[in-house]
Amino acid sequence: MGACNFFGNLILVITVTGLLLGGESKTDWGDITVLKELKNGLDPNSVSPGSCVSSWDFTVDPCDNLFSERFTCGFRCDFTDDSGTSRVTELSLDQAGYSGSLTSISWNLPYLQILDLSNNFFSGSIPNSLSNLTRLQQLGLSTNSFSGEIPTSIGGSLPNLEELSLDNNQLQGKIPASFNGLVSLKRLEIQSNNLSGEFPDLGSLKNLYFLDASNNAIPGRVPANLPSSLVEISLRNNSLEGTIPQDIKKLGFLQVMDLSHNRLSGSVPSILFNHPSLQQLTLSFNQFSSVQSPNTHGATILSELIALDLNDNQLQGFLPSFMALMPKLSALSLENNKFSGMIPTQYAIKTALPETGVSPFERLLLGGNYLFGPIPGPLMQLKPGSANVELTGNCLLRCPDLFFFCQGDDQKSLMECKAFSPTIP
Repeated sequence: MGACNFFGNLILVITVTGLLLGGESKTDWGDITVLKELKNGLDPNSVSPGSCVSSWDFTVDPCDNLFSERFTCGFRCDFTDDSGTSRVTELSLDQAGYSGSLTSISWNLPYLQILDLSNNFFSGSIPNSLSNLTRLQQLGLSTNSFSGEIPTSIGGSLPNLEELSLDNNQLQGKIPASFNGLVSLKRLEIQSNNLSGEFPDLGSLKNLYFLDASNNAIPGRVPANLPSSLVEISLRNNSLEGTIPQDIKKLGFLQVMDLSHNRLSGSVPSILFNHPSLQQLTLSFNQFSSVQSPNTHGATILSELIALDLNDNQLQGFLPSFMALMPKLSALSLENNKFSGMIPTQYAIKTALPETGVSPFERLLLGGNYLFGPIPGPLMQLKPGSANVELTGNCLLRCPDLFFFCQGDDQKSLMECKAFSPTIP
């Protein structure tokens, strides 16, 4: 009887000891492997004291010791019923200046939802193995030194991805057509790289509301088949040519569009001036030659535009009078074009004496054109600081420095003005 009790107690002690010594690890061993791979892939000299990774000490269990003295930050763990262990669900490194490569990492983190390595000095290519992160919702690799092409595997393997930030790197090549597989994508940031190749058809991304592909070398035309869900799009500072497609009117939620610093030409289409939602339009530094007038309804134009920038184009003819009839327009820049004729009285009234319920021109920039004739009376009543008005560099013979909007650059010479338009008196 005593012998039975002895062996029974011995078995109990062995069982309890086994559990206490790690018979059930808090963190899945595969997740620990990836964390180790990431730390080992870093340049040791870039892991500064006090940084998140400097506290990663694998002599203890990561998830069980998260936010202790040895694992202070850098990732999140969640317990999963199906695996019976804690799994790494977020990996967000601090901006501590880490450098190294991601190519030697397996990225076998099947429960990872957020991966953010932004604002560091990671280099090399973006590995295809990121396609293993099938539950990933946010991928942030912004502001590093990644080079090479964007892996096509990202588009085909991450159906849950909602935010993709690859901006401010050194990426080259085309935007993968496989991005059409990112059916959950809401935000795409690929600006400030060296991307080339015409823009792919992303019309199937029905949830995409923000797209920034500015500061690249993208040629071709403005994409005609853009997601109808877009709220903001920037393709500024690329090599886009041709005209703006009429299909822009199908983007019923669009509020901000920036196509500046390209080679766009032809007419600025009227659909942009009575668009149902567009509030901010920037088309400066292109080669547009004319502006299409929209159909007016009474004394106003059904437009949501608040800010319109058409400066530094090749726009000719008279200043578009309809722009003074846009009730919410408060910032208008038409500088450095080839407009001629007199300044419309409607511009002056909207600036100095707006009607009730109409937004005044708080910014009216008309410098660097070939405008002539008298300055409209209401503008002469403006006091410095009441509005930002600029009339320098035109053909206005009577625009003395007494008025703040005439201060700065001189008016063009009479010879230059008559050479441009012999009708100038």
